[in-house]
Amino acid sequence: MLAKLLPGNEHPLERAVRVVLGLVVLSLVFVGPRTPWAFLGVVPLVTGLLGSCPLYTLLGISTCPIRTKTTTT
Repeated sequence: MLAKLLPGNEHPLERAVRVVLGLVVLSLVFVGPRTPWAFLGVVPLVTGLLGSCPLYTLLGISTCPIRTKTTTT
């Protein structure tokens, strides 16, 4: 059931970029301009850790490489 709600739709490289970007933006809460807007870094961090982007799911987009199963009858 969770796979239908949060399908894996991100490429592994994209996931890594999202995690790094999220951590960088989130760090602005503690260093730099110290703005509350930096808490938006939680969004790419969480989507990168989960490997699923809700917006991609709504739009039917997937950057994840799909393995196709071949069935022999």
